[in-house]
Amino acid sequence: MHTPSPHTDEYRKGLLYAFGCYFIWGLFPLYWYPITGANMDMDAAQILAQRISWSSVFSVIVLLLMKQGGTLLKAIANRKLLLTFVCSAAAISLNWLVYLWAITHHHILDASLGYFIAPLVNVLLGRLFFKEMLNRMQLAALTLALVGILWLAVPAGHMPWVSLLLAGSFGLYGLVRKLAPLDSLTGMTLETLLMLPFALAYLAYTAQQGALVFGSLDTLQISVLVGSGAITVIPLLMFAAGAKRISLGDLGMIQYISPSMQFLLGLTLFGEAFNMQRFTGYLWVWVGVALYAWSVLRKK
Repeated sequence: MHTPSPHTDEYRKGLLYAFGCYFIWGLFPLYWYPITGANMDMDAAQILAQRISWSSVFSVIVLLLMKQGGTLLKAIANRKLLLTFVCSAAAISLNWLVYLWAITHHHILDASLGYFIAPLVNVLLGRLFFKEMLNRMQLAALTLALVGILWLAVPAGHMPWVSLLLAGSFGLYGLVRKLAPLDSLTGMTLETLLMLPFALAYLAYTAQQGALVFGSLDTLQISVLVGSGAITVIPLLMFAAGAKRISLGDLGMIQYISPSMQFLLGLTLFGEAFNMQRFTGYLWVWVGVALYAWSVLRKK
């Protein structure tokens, strides 16, 4: 598809969509806070099950309003495509679960680091699976990110698993979706529908055990869960609209808005610990990201 010229209204509209998408994602720690605060007993798995359920409802409604039900039925009838989306649904489920666990257990900084690393994981996966060539700057960027990860891991005695799982699962999700081209809305609807039986089964199990928290929530907390369908699908549609109108290079640069906002929220509003040793590890990753960004800009 031809990308509009940077000087056209369509391109500027695409930039607004992209900025809006990543701005919303950057505010996710704030959005989820009413049900992830210190006084909440709702664990990440239960929040995930609720998010999947309401995302299924919202995406199906939007899909029907946009008259794309036929596309979904064709995708379901295609066994190979369906199997591919089972894999993508598993990858995004893991990503959502780890992210919700991170903000529930006050690891927002680790989550932001994961999304800083994610573009570099995409570069690595592109090399491994599509034989995409890496220039010297990109190789250096990957090396610097690896140094940062090891810097964080060695003194702590363990790897930064939250960051690595977020980056890896999001990278695998993008890889699988690249192998199974389907428009964003239909793909998202199919994924949530594939996850829905497991989500409902888990909610039924927690209800049977007397651990279902939904009934004890206040109006704001219920609104957050019900609204999670919209807050999941709308940014995704904005992302798709932006990606159609602007270059991948610009899209790649804009995406750093989200982890930057989450990092600042974790450091300031949520008061997470951040010592010099940790800062040095993050700095290695940031330098790698900056080098990667510069390599993209040089191509333009």
